Amino acid sequence: MAIDLPRLLTVILIVGVNGSGKTTTIAKLARYYRERGRKVMLAAADTFRAAAIDQLKIWAERADVPIVAPQPGADPGAVVYDAIRSSQSRKADLLIVDTAGRLHTKYNLMEELRKVRGVASKRVHEAPHETLLVLDATTGQNALEQARHFKEAVEVSGVVVAKLDGTAKGGIVFAIAQELGLPVRFVGTGETMDDLEEFDPDAFVEGLFEE
Repeated sequence: MAIDLPRLLTVILIVGVNGSGKTTTIAKLARYYRERGRKVMLAAADTFRAAAIDQLKIWAERADVPIVAPQPGADPGAVVYDAIRSSQSRKADLLIVDTAGRLHTKYNLMEELRKVRGVASKRVHEAPHETLLVLDATTGQNALEQARHFKEAVEVSGVVVAKLDGTAKGGIVFAIAQELGLPVRFVGTGETMDDLEEFDPDAFVEGLFEE
């Protein structure tokens, strides 16, 4: 299920716990949309972890897209503000924002994400236009629990299932749909930049029966 991008600047927030495959998923999304003619920009708003900023900078280079990458500890809202201004000046039409994944400090995470959403909405009409939750297919029930927490904390609009390299792990897809009512937008099927596919429910079900 692809994301419609009809506006001058589309802002997508990416949420998920650290280690879920969030950073690589952002790079894959950047490559996916860049290859389809979009002018993509990244924002490293997970400022709590220096490693997260460094990793995203590396992936941005590999995906050949510009990035706004602050110093560790910078205010995430200010990062998003700067990234939107930079996107507009560069005539980018898609901004993908990494956010903090500290689920164990849920209140702080909620406040931070609320602030980031507020900055985005003030700068761009109806932003953020999507909030995608990245879940690790290999963690099973844990992933479902994470999804519940994030759905409570922020307005998640869709899910990207990472590390889905076989339909044996696909039970999480049905659980997400049945228990949370969230659409699966994309699936990550491997480690390379091109291992990202739009989720096709019909093909997915056919694959289950073929196994």
